[in-house]
Amino acid sequence: MEEQEAPLEDVHEEIHHHAEHAREKWVMGVALSTALLAAVAAIASLLSGDNVNEAMYDQMLASDKWNYYQAEGIKASVLETRIEVLKTEGKSVGQFPDKVEGYRKTRDKLKEEATKEEDSARLRMTRHHKFAESVTWSQIAIAVSAIAVLTRQKWFWLVGLGFGAAGLYFLLWGVVR
Repeated sequence: MEEQEAPLEDVHEEIHHHAEHAREKWVMGVALSTALLAAVAAIASLLSGDNVNEAMYDQMLASDKWNYYQAEGIKASVLETRIEVLKTEGKSVGQFPDKVEGYRKTRDKLKEEATKEEDSARLRMTRHHKFAESVTWSQIAIAVSAIAVLTRQKWFWLVGLGFGAAGLYFLLWGVVR
């Protein structure tokens, strides 16, 4: 899957342009904070893409293991039917019961492995969603900060920093989890 992009280069240029020509000192703080927020968004975007790719890979592995699990079950059922037919005919079943047991043991192992892969896929998808939320909140923070510069309203920047804190929170949540 494609990584999320933060198409805010024009916003950064506009903010930095205003920061260079602004009389208010806080505008330089906006420029610095938006650069940091852009870095948070870029990191979160990269991690989001990586986790969604790994989640899909883990889910494919789980699916493969479940298919193999099902095939082993079919083999065991066919062999059990053959054993019943041989018993009905009064013939020796030979090593067939051992083979059935082998299929059952293989199925147990496959079930455990498939479940682990599914759990891994779920965790990676959860991380992907948290990193995607981080990108979203960081982009909102940058946009609100741009509004602050354009309108010369410092309180917009403070609101933007709050959104940026949410973006940083989701980034850290995804990393720690």
